[in-house]
Amino acid sequence: MYTVVVLALDDVIAFDLATPVETLGRVRLPDGRPGYRIVVAGPEPMVDAGPLRIGVGAGLDEVSRADLVVVPGRNDPSRSAPPEVREALRAAAATGTRLASICVGAFTLAEAGLLDGQRATTHWLATDELARRHPAVHVDADALFVDNGQILTSAGASAGLDMCLHIVERDYGVAVAADAARLAVTPLQRTGGQGQYILRNRPTYRTATLEKALIWIEENAHRPLTLADIATAAGMSGRTLARRFHAETGQSPIQWLTGVRVRHAQELLEVTDHTVDRIAAQVGFPSPTNFRAQFVQTVGVNPGAYRKTFRPAPFSPP
Repeated sequence: MYTVVVLALDDVIAFDLATPVETLGRVRLPDGRPGYRIVVAGPEPMVDAGPLRIGVGAGLDEVSRADLVVVPGRNDPSRSAPPEVREALRAAAATGTRLASICVGAFTLAEAGLLDGQRATTHWLATDELARRHPAVHVDADALFVDNGQILTSAGASAGLDMCLHIVERDYGVAVAADAARLAVTPLQRTGGQGQYILRNRPTYRTATLEKALIWIEENAHRPLTLADIATAAGMSGRTLARRFHAETGQSPIQWLTGVRVRHAQELLEVTDHTVDRIAAQVGFPSPTNFRAQFVQTVGVNPGAYRKTFRPAPFSPP
């Protein structure tokens, strides 16, 4: 049996805290024995969790006895973790204890210096901020979860469940993990290339000098645009524009334009009943075939599958 310590800090996200408690705590082996012993531990006996107050059953000394420490997110990820928490996490990592974060819990691991030089993920809304605060971390905005062996990080909300099931599969094999997935009423492995459904190419702090060009693209993405069109609107040469885009977004201007069009298509797939072909034309793709190919490459699923995920069929009473 593995001992799992779930770290409870003040301002913890209740859903993130409950995910490993419920998912790992209910794992049963084929002979009926529990797979994990769950301990909720932290520096304070009581913590705020949004509208809730949660009692914490153990102190930080439990971290040193854990096989796995799970760090849930906090509602305000900019809050610094107490020094004794950072030290406990570093000491656990030094002894080979596995560490895992859920959602913006990655900020706590990064603050302790445990993600430097490693690939990691967090909720897609916080990936830019994680990269800004901790430039030594290789932030992967696409992944549902990242397994580096000793340290795992997951994206927001249900991605924590995906990571927990992955941990069960690592520890006990597919059969036990599949049974845990059935108990949680979720697939063992989600479709979509293990990717987050991100709304792409939104201006961020890293694109400030391109603000004029990005606003213009946002408003004109439905038109048949060329690099020259974008450069003229931005008031710079095509070469300068390409250099700025690569430096500030990691993309070419046309790649950024494609991402904006895909984001607009996602929004239409979510809120309208328009056909896929009509949406392709509305957002500026030259053909439905090109749209489908670009959508799959960017989002990881085809437009129809995306619509089913975010706009399910209306409920029909029996």
